[in-house]
Amino acid sequence: MGAFIEIEKLEHIYQAADGEGRKALGGVSLSIAKGEFVAVLGANGSGKSTLARHLNGLLLPSSGHVRVEGLDTKELAERGELWQVRSKVGMVFQNPDNQLIAAMVEDDVAFGPENLGVEPLEIRRRVKESLEAVGMTRFRKRAPHLLSGGQKQRVAIAGALAMETDCLVLDEPTAMLDPQGRKEVLEVVKRLHRERGLTVVLITHFMEEALEAQRVVVMDKGCSVMEGSPREVFARRKELKALGLEVPLAGELAAGLRQAGVPLPKEAILTVEELLQGLQALRGKAHVH
Repeated sequence: MGAFIEIEKLEHIYQAADGEGRKALGGVSLSIAKGEFVAVLGANGSGKSTLARHLNGLLLPSSGHVRVEGLDTKELAERGELWQVRSKVGMVFQNPDNQLIAAMVEDDVAFGPENLGVEPLEIRRRVKESLEAVGMTRFRKRAPHLLSGGQKQRVAIAGALAMETDCLVLDEPTAMLDPQGRKEVLEVVKRLHRERGLTVVLITHFMEEALEAQRVVVMDKGCSVMEGSPREVFARRKELKALGLEVPLAGELAAGLRQAGVPLPKEAILTVEELLQGLQALRGKAHVH
């Protein structure tokens, strides 16, 4: 896998109405490989959403660089060619109602390609395939406002796919959804990554969602402060808590049981299945003795 997104010493300063600047990113450097699934965690105000908006040029660096397959977002903006990045990197936001603008699902999915001047026959093909990919074909004639939250997010993802994007950046896409909606959206994202090799950057505050990623990046005060596989990151329980973050619930339960004297395996326990396996192993040893 080659590098797809290169972030080099990225700083971003928001200018307030009184002229004072607030630094939201303070020199972030990060490389994301083509086809990689990366989760970005952080407490509120850590800079994770600001980082996400730099990945397709919605925000431009105050200093530093963001390059997508070698294309520098600042240079493209100066030439009026940010569409080159936005056709490669699609964004899905927290509130799907802010992204769905048409009166019918299939028209909403077609909106992006139409604005790029894609031929009508090609647009129809893309809309059909994109809706199939997210399991929303039977809703193609439905008004978006009649859909559930999870279905709306799946339509938003289909809209990004219709642009033939190579990368999905999802900024807390399940934060406003119920558990069923969260499950629907995450299953679609996992399948697109697995079957299409799509590069995925998932901004989330749900630790269980981050477990699905290949790599986790933790943000704090505008900086990347921790990075590694989910198992490596969530093993650093005390450090995460100091940053205002939690580990997955199964990990919390395992830590509590260890403190109570239960001799669970030393390896990090992250899922309910791993916790049950550890407890069953102890039960088996008790029967042997």
